[in-house]
Amino acid sequence: MKLSVILPIYNEETHLREVIQRIYQSPCPIDREWIFIDDCSHDSSLSLLYELQKKYPMRILEQKKNQGKGAAVIRGIQEARGDFIIIQDADFEYDPCDIPRLLEPLLNDKADVVYGSRFKKSSQQVHRTYHYFVNRFLTVLSNLLSGIYLTDMETCYKIFRRDILQSMHLRSQRFGIEVELTAYLGKIRVRIYELPISYYPRTALQGKKITWKDGLAALWHLLRFNCWTPVKKAFINLPEKYR
Repeated sequence: MKLSVILPIYNEETHLREVIQRIYQSPCPIDREWIFIDDCSHDSSLSLLYELQKKYPMRILEQKKNQGKGAAVIRGIQEARGDFIIIQDADFEYDPCDIPRLLEPLLNDKADVVYGSRFKKSSQQVHRTYHYFVNRFLTVLSNLLSGIYLTDMETCYKIFRRDILQSMHLRSQRFGIEVELTAYLGKIRVRIYELPISYYPRTALQGKKITWKDGLAALWHLLRFNCWTPVKKAFINLPEKYR
């Protein structure tokens, strides 16, 4: 069994070395393949990746033009070869030590998709007020439109069986990818788990790239992918067992 870890990169040079060291040292019960997609960074992120490739096994893909996180993720999904696929942001907001626990339902054949929720348990972590309320609002709307009850639709940590994810006809170029992924799951028959994870939010000054414009765009994506995208346009060659 193998887990494909997709890491979209855009102007992350200030902490990229430390992030990579941390994720490679994190535990995992199965083998991993690492796919880094540089989204035409303007800093030295790409050259740093090639430097680190000498020490860490990784595949590096280059986007010749900046297209957004969604576009980078879609390319990584197309290239993935593992049995399961997860997206990992190149920062310290999410703890890769949570991944083994998220994998358990998949390895035990109890789930097809596992979400890691930042809001499923009470903790001492303090969330940014704006992002907290926007995330909760969008999650409620997603639940109503998709028919899937979640506490954190916008979470980065989602682990999919590869055959589900690679059959999705994904279109989102930016952060709408999170909405699109969940909307498409609501159209098929899949077993979904949601487990609590740790979360350490960063600010715009620390490099956070999502803005209020992405929050507004998410409303459009919720309608577009839940209400106006039929199954035949959401999937290509979907395995029969998920229909």
